[in-house]
Amino acid sequence: MSWIAYAGGVLIAALGVGLSIALHEVGHLVPAKRFGVRVTQYMVGFGPTVFSRKRGETEYGLKAIPLGGFVRMIGMFPPKPGEEPGTVRVSSTGRFSSLADEARASSFEEIRPGDEHRVFYKLSSPRKIAVMLGGPLMNLLIAVGLLTGMVTLHGAAVPGKGAIVAAVTQCVVPATEAAGTTSCEGKPVTPAAAAGIQPMDRILSIDGVAVDSNDDVSTLVRPRIAVPTEVVVERSGERITLTVTPIENTVAVYDDRGVPQRDASGALLTTRAGFIGVSSATPVAYEPQPLSAVPSVVGQGVWQTVGAVVRIPQKMVGVWKAAFTDQQREIDSPMSVVGVGRVAGDVSAGKLDLMIGERTVDKFWFLIGLIASLNLMLFVFNLIPLLPFDGGHVAGALWEGAKRGWARLRGRPEPAPVDVAKGLPVAYGISMVLIAMSVLLIYADVVNPIKLGG
Repeated sequence: MSWIAYAGGVLIAALGVGLSIALHEVGHLVPAKRFGVRVTQYMVGFGPTVFSRKRGETEYGLKAIPLGGFVRMIGMFPPKPGEEPGTVRVSSTGRFSSLADEARASSFEEIRPGDEHRVFYKLSSPRKIAVMLGGPLMNLLIAVGLLTGMVTLHGAAVPGKGAIVAAVTQCVVPATEAAGTTSCEGKPVTPAAAAGIQPMDRILSIDGVAVDSNDDVSTLVRPRIAVPTEVVVERSGERITLTVTPIENTVAVYDDRGVPQRDASGALLTTRAGFIGVSSATPVAYEPQPLSAVPSVVGQGVWQTVGAVVRIPQKMVGVWKAAFTDQQREIDSPMSVVGVGRVAGDVSAGKLDLMIGERTVDKFWFLIGLIASLNLMLFVFNLIPLLPFDGGHVAGALWEGAKRGWARLRGRPEPAPVDVAKGLPVAYGISMVLIAMSVLLIYADVVNPIKLGG
C-alpha cells in the first residue's frame, strides 16, 4: 500500500503544480481579453502540443513539458520608431539588435485587418501592469486561500515540550563518514540500539533530569562518556526506563536551530563527545488560529520566500556539490518539481510521520502547505524586474508611465512606447541560466534528494 500512497502524493503535487501554472496564465488571460487585446494562445507547458482546442479567437491547449505556460498576445513589442507594424523587418547587423527585431516581427505575425488597436503595446501603462501582474497576483491569491484554510481549520504548528526520537542509528560511525556509510558490517552497535530505544519514543528524562526541549538531549548526553545513564521514555502511553552508556565518538556541531554547521569549504564541523546514536526532534502540535492571524502568516511566508530567492545563487553551489560529491544535501536547499514530487510522495507514504504526524489529515494539510509555498515562490520569482519574468514587463510599463507623465507636465507630445524588446538579449541569457539550474536541480533531486526526515 505504501507505493500507492507514494504515487497518490506525487499525483497531488503534480496536480497542484499544474493548476498553479494554469491559474497563473488565467491571471494574464482575463485582463488581456477584458482590455481588448487579442489573445491567440493559452498554453500550459512548453514544447510539442499534446492537446488543443480553439474557442473563439484563442487556442487553448496542453504541451508536453509541464514546466511553465504562456499566453500569446499580439503586439507584445512596439515597432521601431518610424516603422508601421506591417513593415517590421529584420535588418540589423548586430546579433542583439537582430534578436529584438525578430521578436518585434513575431509579435505582429498574427495581426489581422482591424487588429491595429488590439495590440498589447498600445495599452495604457496601468492596463499593461494589470495584465502582467495578473499572473503573480493569482499565485498570491492561491497561496492566501490555501494558507487561510490551513491556519484556521488545521492550525499553525506550535512547538511542544520535550523531545521525540526521530531515528536510531544502528552502528557507530563518525559523523564525517555517515553520509558514505551503507552497511553496518563489522561496526559496533550503538548504545541506543543496544538499549532498545525506538523511533517515535518520547524522551521524558535523562539521568533524572527532565527533558524540556530537543536541545536538552545532546546537552545531557554529550558529557556522560562511559557513564551508565537512565533514560525514561514514553512509548504507546507507557513509561519505560532504559539504561544507556554513551561512548566517545566524532559528532556534528549544531547551531541553535539544530542545523549541522559547516566551514567555508563545506566540510562538516565536528567535535569529540558522548554519543548514543539517536537523532531527536521537537514534538509539534497544531492549534487552529483566528482569521486575524492569516495576514501575519502570509507576510512571513512572503518574506521567507524573498530571502530564499535572494539566496538561490549561494545555495546552488551546495546543490552542485551535493549532486557530484558525497556532501549531504542541505534541508533548505532549492529543489525542482521532481523534488517537490518526492517530498509529497514521502509524506503520503508515511516516511515523515515524525515531522508531519501519523494522521491522514496532517499529511493532507502538509501537502496543501507545500502547494501554498510553491505559489508564494511563483509570486515572488515573477516580480523580478527583468525579462523574461512578468516583472520585466511591469518595469517597462512603469518607466513608460513615468515618461508619459513627465511629457504631460512639460506640455510635450506623448513619447513612443518603451521598447522592452531591447531587453531580450538579457532575457535569453537569464533563460539559459534558468534552464541550466532546472537541469541541475532535477539531477540533484534524483541522485541526492533532500531528506526532511533526517
